[in-house]
Amino acid sequence: MSKAGGMIDCMWLATKHGFYSIIQKEQGVYYVRARVRRDLENLLQVCGLDAEVHAWPTADYRYRIIIGPEELLKVVVALTATLDYSNFKGCVAQQPDQRDKLRAYHEIWATMSDFQREEAVR
Repeated sequence: MSKAGGMIDCMWLATKHGFYSIIQKEQGVYYVRARVRRDLENLLQVCGLDAEVHAWPTADYRYRIIIGPEELLKVVVALTATLDYSNFKGCVAQQPDQRDKLRAYHEIWATMSDFQREEAVR
């Protein structure tokens, strides 16, 4: 939480359904962004949302849905409700439409592990 009033203005979510970047463009307007369309299609299905997947071919995150705070809450609640695993990378390896991201998740894990090690020696 980083905005006045406790509003979330940006986050990354790595889930068994896809990888998302969520930003707040203006008060009450959230862009859920993804690198691949299928991740947003998965999200819409899991959350029971009816939103259009927009494509911006030249944007850093090509695919987006635009939602309000009520839909954002639905996203967070639905993703939390599907959390049924004890090891994230192991779960991703079992998801046929997500396992292609496994190498990237291992790289993120290793990078953040390096930060942890560096923090321990400071």
